[in-house]
Amino acid sequence: MTKKLFDYQVDEPVEGFFLLKDAEVRIAKNGKKFLAINFQDTSGEISGKFWDASDQDVEQFQAGRIVHLKGKRENYQGNPQIKIFQMRLTRAGEPQEVQQFVEHAPMNTSSMEEELNNFVFEITEPNWNRIVRHLLTQFHDAFFSYPAAKKNHHAFAGGLAYHTLSILRLAKSVADEYPHVNRALLYAGAILHDMGKTIEMSGPVSTTYTLAGNLVGHIVLIDEQIVKACQQLKIDDQAESVLVLRHMILAHHGLLEYGSPVRPHIMEAEILHDLDELDASIQMMQTSIAHAEPGTYTERIFAMDGRNFYRPEHDSTKADLPKPEA
Repeated sequence: MTKKLFDYQVDEPVEGFFLLKDAEVRIAKNGKKFLAINFQDTSGEISGKFWDASDQDVEQFQAGRIVHLKGKRENYQGNPQIKIFQMRLTRAGEPQEVQQFVEHAPMNTSSMEEELNNFVFEITEPNWNRIVRHLLTQFHDAFFSYPAAKKNHHAFAGGLAYHTLSILRLAKSVADEYPHVNRALLYAGAILHDMGKTIEMSGPVSTTYTLAGNLVGHIVLIDEQIVKACQQLKIDDQAESVLVLRHMILAHHGLLEYGSPVRPHIMEAEILHDLDELDASIQMMQTSIAHAEPGTYTERIFAMDGRNFYRPEHDSTKADLPKPEA
C-alpha cells in the first residue's frame, strides 16, 4: 500500500504523490525566491521549502496541484517538515484527482444533515427557527463541505458542519445540566456562529481567504446575512429576539482582540464562546496526538501558544482516536 505523509518516520526517505495545499512565494535572506509549501494527503499536512525557485517553478507548483515528491521526513523546531530533493507535476497515468488527497470529516454529509436537523427542531422560538432554516438553505452546500479553518482546527472538508455538530452536542449536555440555559438560543447561536466562513473562505481544496474574508471576516459577514434574512422573512431586525441572536454570533470569539466586536453579555453567549474554544482546542490536540507515538511529544501547536503535548507511555488509545475519512 502507498504510504501516507504521516506514515514516514523522522529521517526516513519520502516518495509519493501529494497535493500542494499551499505554495506561497517568499524571499530568502540571499534575495532568492523560495516556495513555502504545505503537502497534503488524507493523513494530514506537512510543510516543506522549495529553495531557489525559478519563475517556471512558481508557475508550475501552485496550490491545488498534485506533485510527485522525493525527499526526507525531518523535524524542525518541534514540527514535522519535508526536506525536498526532487518535485515534479503528475503525468498522464498518474494520480490526477484532487479529492484523493483531501481530508474529510469522520461523518458523511447525510448523517450530519440528519443530526443537525434534529437540533433545528428544538429551536422553539419562531424568529430564531425561521432565520436558522433560511440561512441553512441558503448556504447548504458550502456549509456541509467547507472546512472550519484554513489550517488550525477542523481544517478538512466537512469540518465546518462537523465542528458545529460537536458544539451542539456539548450544548445539549450543558442545557441538560443547567435548566436555566435557553436551549433554543444556544442551539441557534451554535448553528450560525461560524456560517460566515462559507463566505470568508474559498472552499475545501487548497483553502484561501476571500477578499471579503480578509477585509470583513466571518463574524460580521454572517451578521449581515442575519439582517438580510430578517428583511426577506419580514422579521423586525430590531426585535429583541433578533438582537439577542446577533449578539450570540458577534460575541462568540470572546475578546475584542480575537475579533469579536463585543464581549459576551448574555449567559448563552458566554457558554457558546467557551464551547467553541473547548471543541477547537480538543480537535487540535487530538489531531496532533494521533500523529505522536506513546512516550513522545506532539508537534508544537501554534494556535495553542506554541505548546506541545506529551503522550504518556501507557496511552493505548491511538487506534481509537477519530480520524478524517479518506
